[in-house]
Amino acid sequence: MVGGFSILLWIGGTLSWIAYGIEYSSNPASPLDNVYLGVVLAVVVILTGMFAYYQEAKSTNIMATFSKMIPQQALVIRDAEKKTIPSEQLVVGDIVEIKGGDQIPADIRFLCSQGCKVDNSSLTGESEPQSRSCDCTHDNPLETNNIGFYSTTCLEGTATGMVINTGDRTVIGQIASLASEVGNEKTPIAIEIEHFVHIVAGVAVSIGVIFLIITVSMKYPFLDSIIFLIGIIVANVPEGLLATVTVMLTLTAKRMAKRNCLVKNLEAVETLGSTSIICSDKTGTLTQNRMTVAHLWFDNQIFMADTSEDHSDQTFDQSSGTWASLSKIITLCNRAEFKPGQESVPTMKKVVVGDASETALLKFSEVTVGDVTEIRKRNRKVAEIPFNSTSKFQLSIHETDDPSDKRFLLVMKGAPERILEKCSSILINGQEQPLDKSMAEAFHTAYMELGGLGERVLGFCHRFLPADEFPETYSFDIDTVNFPTSNLCFVGLLSMIDPPRSTVPDAVSKCRSAGIKVIMVTGDHPITAKAIARSVGIISANSETVEDIAKRLNIAVEHVNKWDAKAAVVTGMELKDMNQEQLDEILANHSEIVFARTSPQQKLTIVEGCQRLGAVVAVTGDGVNDSPALKKADIGIAMGLVGSDAAKNAADMVLLDDNFASIVTGVEEGRLIFDNLKKTMAYTLTKNMPMICPFMIYIIIGIPLPMGTITTLFLDLGTDIIPFIALGYEKAESDIMNRKPRHKKKDRLVNRALVFYSFLHVGIMQTLGAFVVYFTVYSQSGFRPSTLIGLRVEWEKDYVNDLEDSYGQEWTRYQRQYLEWTGYTAFFVAIMVQQLANLIIRKTRRNSIFQQGLFRNKVVWVGISSAIIIALILSYGLGSITALNCISLRPQYWFVAVPYAVLIWVYDEVRKLLIRLYPGGWWDKNMYY
Repeated sequence: MVGGFSILLWIGGTLSWIAYGIEYSSNPASPLDNVYLGVVLAVVVILTGMFAYYQEAKSTNIMATFSKMIPQQALVIRDAEKKTIPSEQLVVGDIVEIKGGDQIPADIRFLCSQGCKVDNSSLTGESEPQSRSCDCTHDNPLETNNIGFYSTTCLEGTATGMVINTGDRTVIGQIASLASEVGNEKTPIAIEIEHFVHIVAGVAVSIGVIFLIITVSMKYPFLDSIIFLIGIIVANVPEGLLATVTVMLTLTAKRMAKRNCLVKNLEAVETLGSTSIICSDKTGTLTQNRMTVAHLWFDNQIFMADTSEDHSDQTFDQSSGTWASLSKIITLCNRAEFKPGQESVPTMKKVVVGDASETALLKFSEVTVGDVTEIRKRNRKVAEIPFNSTSKFQLSIHETDDPSDKRFLLVMKGAPERILEKCSSILINGQEQPLDKSMAEAFHTAYMELGGLGERVLGFCHRFLPADEFPETYSFDIDTVNFPTSNLCFVGLLSMIDPPRSTVPDAVSKCRSAGIKVIMVTGDHPITAKAIARSVGIISANSETVEDIAKRLNIAVEHVNKWDAKAAVVTGMELKDMNQEQLDEILANHSEIVFARTSPQQKLTIVEGCQRLGAVVAVTGDGVNDSPALKKADIGIAMGLVGSDAAKNAADMVLLDDNFASIVTGVEEGRLIFDNLKKTMAYTLTKNMPMICPFMIYIIIGIPLPMGTITTLFLDLGTDIIPFIALGYEKAESDIMNRKPRHKKKDRLVNRALVFYSFLHVGIMQTLGAFVVYFTVYSQSGFRPSTLIGLRVEWEKDYVNDLEDSYGQEWTRYQRQYLEWTGYTAFFVAIMVQQLANLIIRKTRRNSIFQQGLFRNKVVWVGISSAIIIALILSYGLGSITALNCISLRPQYWFVAVPYAVLIWVYDEVRKLLIRLYPGGWWDKNMYY
């Protein structure tokens, strides 16, 4: 994009210098004048280029730090000896040992495992730790329990495994190869700028060549014809647009940085505004990326827990005796601990040593029952059986803090069905009752309801051990299990989930009102994914999937027309069996979609399917598995807190707070950029008409040249620069997030309505106003308009020093030259005055200026002031520099064009009023650019 502008700027500058050189050869200026002019033009061009380079380099350098990775070490058994070697020296067949806290140095097959759990979230999106064993449990390598993947982390336990893949052959390596095969596509704004460059270049060259042919055929001097050609081309090249677009994108990137969005690629900001589909990862993006207690079941009731970020408002009943027992089990049957030295840190932000589930239980206990550490001290642990994948429960035995009760308390938690098997009674309202069939059914109903919400459910039970059988001196042995583990008392259920961020539902709602479809693409379980999608609004409350319709009608799923369902949940296995046409049908016909258990290749396939439908696709992700899709998307958005380096390097934007709501902010900012670019294009194209017409009129009817080439350049690089930039500060119009996303092939940056309105409406008004000022200057000097027609040939003859005006006064060549320069200055000032009105009307495209606020954008008034000051300096301060072809102007000439400026303002207000009054009518279709 910057390259296209640079070419335009270079062409404009070069042609201007050529024109100046031609003019200088016939009318040499002083050496000092040449220095002044050179400095002015060179400084503007150099500073513009340096600014663009600085902004791009600054953004790139910030992200370069993400690619720095610390070399890993591996503990390998070779020649019956344990050695620590760099992981890149591992070969297939090596035996490696890992322990809690280690990164897995290659793809390995586990040979033995002792309580090993790994964090696969960067690969599969699963937020919970995954148990690992030496048993093959699934044909899919990503699903089986006996495979560990390079770069994932062992959270706890120990294991020994054999290396089965290294380097590019690992799962991570294959994903990296997949990402490298994805080409970089042009951004929508780059396409629009290229389209604009083609239009400008085509118009400028075409008009220039046509008039070159006309002038040559009319036997004008060839040198003069070349000057006209250059003048027309220069008048069409918006030399200040490079700086304007760069500044506009940079300002937006800085605004987004304040909202925790780091923009790596400036063009990506506008792409986000054009987005029509967002393919969002679940874990860490839509959710908080931490397990949290969501529901409890005790006393035969389901209670809802507070899942907000601070857990500050727990509303369930805590007066029951059953809750007292349940809270004690949750607190004691837990190995997680807070790291020391965090007394002043809020509970929910404290660092915990333990897995995700136990961390959730620990923090829940801390905010509901108080100081967990103190409670544990008063209830000393005397024995413990850790959780393992075979028994599926955790057990611990404690002394009690009741001085009058010397019994030991056995507490247990684990898989609900395993816990229930070990119980013969249940606690209801603090009283122990037999666990009969009706209570067992109530348990199963609650278990299924909580499981159906996509939540991980745990069961809790306890038993007070008789003091006569288990005195204070009793020695508990966990190897022989010399204590009872059956006939326990069931206390309750507790379910956990990675809850959605509080800001996400509102953000999804805003996306929907803006016409943006949000699709969830996750590696998590379909039930969990569907539950989160419903809670954040990706699947709305009244929407049904095929399964929901079948359940409601009590018929088989096969008998339901799949297109009757507004929502769809598609698994990776189903997606694997689909062809392109079937996937495209789902994407086109379902407005609410969740893809679950997807692989990296399938995420890429989904993005490609959306792009085939003509959508501008944004993809969010944090894992290595997301990097191919992030790179393929029109804009990739990575998570800054939990995102992997691969994801950050593949993305165009990084959310420093991992908050999906920040994306909606980016959409609004991106749409604002496109709006403001349209306004800028309209602003700059408008003055092209009064800048081209002087050369046309000069050639066609033979009047003295109304405006010189250098004066033309000063309009582009002088008075218009700061007003250009000022439009980049304009705030969004009120309807910006209620419009549908623009169609990248139909809704162009420069469209027919914009060109027609700028050139044939406002542009013609400006041209008339400028020529009125021009003829006023000449008329007051003695040359009536009728006299000027056809006067060009005699006017430009150097040897004619007695040319008569309308009143018979004789003019020398020097006097005529002075008057001509006065006309240049007046014409320049007239365009500038009308451009001020043009600047004000461009603040909005649909709303009235008074709705938007005339003084809301203070930079516009800085632009107005700067344009007036530059014009004053050019007219009066630099009037003695003859190379600039400007002369000190009479003050009254500044006000001749004011009525035309007012006319432009009133005309545009009427246009906007009619568009608002008749939405979808002729005015809206033809006059709304």
